[in-house]
Amino acid sequence: MKQKQHTNRALFFAVMVMAFTPGVYAQQRATEINPKNSWIKAGINVGLPIADQADQSSFALGADIKGQLMSTPNWGLGLASGYTHYFPKEGHENFGSVPVGIFARYYPASQGFFVGTDVGYSFQTGSDLNGNGGMYVRPQIGYHNRLWNIFGFYNGIFRKDENGGNLQQVGIGTTFNIMFD
Repeated sequence: MKQKQHTNRALFFAVMVMAFTPGVYAQQRATEINPKNSWIKAGINVGLPIADQADQSSFALGADIKGQLMSTPNWGLGLASGYTHYFPKEGHENFGSVPVGIFARYYPASQGFFVGTDVGYSFQTGSDLNGNGGMYVRPQIGYHNRLWNIFGFYNGIFRKDENGGNLQQVGIGTTFNIMFD
């Protein structure tokens, strides 16, 4: 149990460092928010529950909404939310989660691969039996162009055992970039 807690804390710390490091650079110079460097990302994702969650849910289906600011040509920063519904296996119940967090993405080129992560808190919905919400992390790797993104991800919602235990899934998703210009 202690090993699991240390691993979760180490993972959370590493993700927080990744998420806030680009923010340090962004503070060095002012970035004007305008239609050329900010947009909305809207999309869908599908996931397969893993670890203990695989015993309760057969799959997860979600919707994503993000507001992104390109603080530099390579770093996208923003706010993330959405909804994920977990479809139950027999004898278990439906429930969902609503994440609220920040995200950072690194785009090495204007088109091609990217890496990033979402970090924040995910609220539990629709079930008293499946516990409370918890801190979440969602690292991603994918491919992007000006209009869309496709990515693979791991989603972990970390909760104490008495709050329902961790919720984990792996999946794929896509988002469409809604430009303002």
